[in-house]
Amino acid sequence: MRQKFSFRKEYRGRTIFVILNTVFFIFIMACMLIPVIKVLVDSLDANPAYGMNFWPTQFTLDAYIIILSKTELYLPFLISIQNTLLGTFVGLAIACIGAYILIQKEMPGVRLFSYMFMFTMIFNGGLLPTYLVVRDLGLLNTCWSVVLTIAMNVYNLVLMRNFFEQIPASLFEAAEIDGCSPFGIFIKIVLPLSKPALASIGLFYAVAAWSEYFHYVLYITDNNKFNFQVKLRSLILDGESLSGDYAVNVETIKNASIIVAILPFMFIYPFCQRYFISGVTMGAVKE
Repeated sequence: MRQKFSFRKEYRGRTIFVILNTVFFIFIMACMLIPVIKVLVDSLDANPAYGMNFWPTQFTLDAYIIILSKTELYLPFLISIQNTLLGTFVGLAIACIGAYILIQKEMPGVRLFSYMFMFTMIFNGGLLPTYLVVRDLGLLNTCWSVVLTIAMNVYNLVLMRNFFEQIPASLFEAAEIDGCSPFGIFIKIVLPLSKPALASIGLFYAVAAWSEYFHYVLYITDNNKFNFQVKLRSLILDGESLSGDYAVNVETIKNASIIVAILPFMFIYPFCQRYFISGVTMGAVKE
């Protein structure tokens, strides 16, 4: 009888936990979705009103037509795509090679290198020393000033190391017995088994590169080398007339620009979601 009562009590406790957990995550999801819905609705409304509307009062696509018709945004858009692809590739290359080196337990000084990387996650050189290094390397007004600063991410390197450590050591030993070189092991075994990790961390790099604004303002002074976000912001905030012959509120254009800026990854993420979730959870547990 006591066991039956205890089972009912435990089942009731789990039910209450599931209900509270569901309500909590619905609340968190609403907090994230409501601002996005607000921006989307206002981008389709010719006269957006203050407050929350779930449907535009005066539906129009003129704001998107205005943004897409601006020829001065075409080159910055291509620059954003180029630097996003380049930054993702370089970032993954640095993270993968660095992580592969850090899992070599027999290498002299590997623990020291690990501590040095961890140290930079807490203390870094700061804004001014970083700028001086970029300047002295001659990278100002080049795409590398932005790409390399994004690619040098120790957090992603540590994540990749955790992913690599989950690969059974027996695979490395079998490859060595078959005469495979360390570089061959990296190319033929480590990378193919790390597709979820590559997808998830690659998405981190891609989002950071696409959304980058500060480094362009800091390291780039040539207007022809600005990315899409910087140029779009300057068109809106510098008082340039975007409306033209369209009767559209400026706020509508601002909201439409936000949607245009985040739209690429709204389409990309669903295709990467399966790899992204498995990649995030793969390095979460250490045995």
